[in-house]
Amino acid sequence: MAGNDKRRGGVRKTNKKGMVVGSGGQRRRGLKGKGPTPKAEERVTHPAKKRADQRAKADQQRAKRQASAENAPELVAGRNPVVECVRAGVPATGLYVAQGIDVDDRVTEAVREAKNRGIPVLDVPRVELDRLTSNAMHQGLALQVPPFEYAHPGEVLTAAHDTGLPPLIVALDGVTDPRNLGAVIRSAAAFGAHGVVVPQRRSAGITAVAWRTSAGTAAKLPVAKAVNLTRTLKDYKEAGLMVIGLDADSDITSDELELATGPLVVVVGSEGRGLSRLVRETCDQTVSIPMSTGVESLNASVAAGVVLSEVARRRRIR
Repeated sequence: MAGNDKRRGGVRKTNKKGMVVGSGGQRRRGLKGKGPTPKAEERVTHPAKKRADQRAKADQQRAKRQASAENAPELVAGRNPVVECVRAGVPATGLYVAQGIDVDDRVTEAVREAKNRGIPVLDVPRVELDRLTSNAMHQGLALQVPPFEYAHPGEVLTAAHDTGLPPLIVALDGVTDPRNLGAVIRSAAAFGAHGVVVPQRRSAGITAVAWRTSAGTAAKLPVAKAVNLTRTLKDYKEAGLMVIGLDADSDITSDELELATGPLVVVVGSEGRGLSRLVRETCDQTVSIPMSTGVESLNASVAAGVVLSEVARRRRIR
């Protein structure tokens, strides 16, 4: 028994495998590197990949909603706003009047002007007008305004050259208040500008509010949308125009604006930040408006009107 136990105890048990002859050559493909580890956002099963896909989907949906909103008609709600729009000649495709409302002079004028201009007048239930205006304070009256058709920046320059006069173009850098945009368009038309250029992003567009503030001049003056405002300004410079920017810190005032009589682009900055860095660097010159001490800077539309008035004055007396 002892001998048998000894023989059994002499058998060494192990899980370790011995060397396999030629394994390096046979398994060469298995030894090849698989390259750098992919980023977390690129791994199909990684949570970061799922979050990245969700963000991309949300961005696409937001872009679709923005494009849909830009191409959709807008409703101006309220008796006073509607009357102001029809007086200003704002293009419209329909006037909605709630059934059973108290008719006053504003309703009468809006209906009369709409019929004179060939705008359909639609009597609708109040609940329907509530739905159309998203429950805004419409006072029984709403005007449907079609989406604005923007020009191309090159078309503005072509229209300016066709006049035979030195081009005068107004560009807005980050002006986000549609009332300021409308007021700038009105000043540009009043002082002989040939068009207005706005950036595609971070800028007010021609909404019903801008239409109303412009007093209808947006229908008479080309308004262009620039994909890249800095690039557009450089294109204008290559075409022979000088670019000036309104800057409250400039040592040159509008009284000293010698460039006014030549081909010119006047750039108006945003209400809070002024000119962006790239736009300021693109300008050939910056100018300020002389003001009394202790007075805050003017808003974008007023500042544009002051400088455009000076440009028009110099052009008249040259």
